Amino acid sequence: MKALLLENIHPEAVRRLEDAGLEVVQQRSALAEPDLAAALPGVALLGIRSKTQLSADVLAGATDLLAVGAFCIGTDQIDLAAAASLGIAVFNAPYSNTRSVVELTLAEIIALTRRLTEKDRAMHAGKWDKSATGAHEVRGRTLGIVGYGNIGAQLSVVGEALGMRVVFYDTADKLSLGNARRCVSLDELLEVSDVVSLHVDGRPANSSLFGEKEFSQMRPGALFLNLCRGFVIDHEALRRHLLSGHLAGAAVDVFLAEPRSAGEEFESVLRGLPNVILTPHIGGSTEEAQADIGGFVGAKLADFVAEGATSLSVNVPQVALPPTAGSHRLAHLHSNVPGVMAEINSVLAANGVNVEAQLLGTRGDLGYALTDIGIDYPDEVVGQLRAMAPTVRLRVLS
Repeated sequence: MKALLLENIHPEAVRRLEDAGLEVVQQRSALAEPDLAAALPGVALLGIRSKTQLSADVLAGATDLLAVGAFCIGTDQIDLAAAASLGIAVFNAPYSNTRSVVELTLAEIIALTRRLTEKDRAMHAGKWDKSATGAHEVRGRTLGIVGYGNIGAQLSVVGEALGMRVVFYDTADKLSLGNARRCVSLDELLEVSDVVSLHVDGRPANSSLFGEKEFSQMRPGALFLNLCRGFVIDHEALRRHLLSGHLAGAAVDVFLAEPRSAGEEFESVLRGLPNVILTPHIGGSTEEAQADIGGFVGAKLADFVAEGATSLSVNVPQVALPPTAGSHRLAHLHSNVPGVMAEINSVLAANGVNVEAQLLGTRGDLGYALTDIGIDYPDEVVGQLRAMAPTVRLRVLS
């Protein structure tokens, strides 16, 4: 089996996949859609990060593709429904770079609060300015976190450890950690926060979450940070509120349009503004996080190939069955309709095949069954299972 890893994925992923017996081909950059479509024939596993776009059209032409590993948190660059309908499992790394994003957020909050970017720029220009004007401690200031998932919750804990008051807003009912206080609305959070940091996911409903209205509601002199998704904010509105002095500073790590490679020029209306930190989508880009992500997603892909395990898959039912010695495993992805398991077992029984172990999971319109059977069975069993009307994909694992 062949695995294709794009976007400079960490060597730990290569090690995990090669140890599992796969041939690994690597490429440092993302591929545009036509090039990606041309590269996928013969590829069983694809590894990407945030820049590669996997559309339904590309997936439809990738007839050899079994699984995709998103070596990052987000999966909005992948058409998950299309992948599921084709029997292509998708895995990501929902936790591995949490600490890295939190540390960058805190570093930027401190840098903006102390106006370090402007002091640094002045020093490089030969200007010595020891003035404390506009520089503050973070202790005692209110940190407003929008999105209280893995990253938001950990930022809450570490921010509080620095002496910040923490408030948060999330559309889901989340338990507050430490002394953090939940706000009943985004409006309430904006009214009381000295620093607003966005950590929402990439669902379409979060598009244009933060615009002119929300920036206007922020406190005069407040700081704004976005380290989640580029499309959740109006960059032009942010620019206006920075230039007017309403906001004292901002840090942005994600953008609507990001260069595909280091050779492309980065364009943004936020370039050149004072007390604005712009970083090239590096929230999770630490060596520690990338090694963890490489190992985590690489192991998920290897387990899927070897055992059919789909634990923590983001688009197909999550099923994991311990291996049974002296057996073959049937990994059967199918439409979630009544009677599928009865039909599978009827085929096996009619051919005199004994079931050693079996486990079923469902998710929306899909069902996924792992069935261990003895190694001696008639060849027609596989053909009959594939011919079942609900079958999406059947794999036979040794």
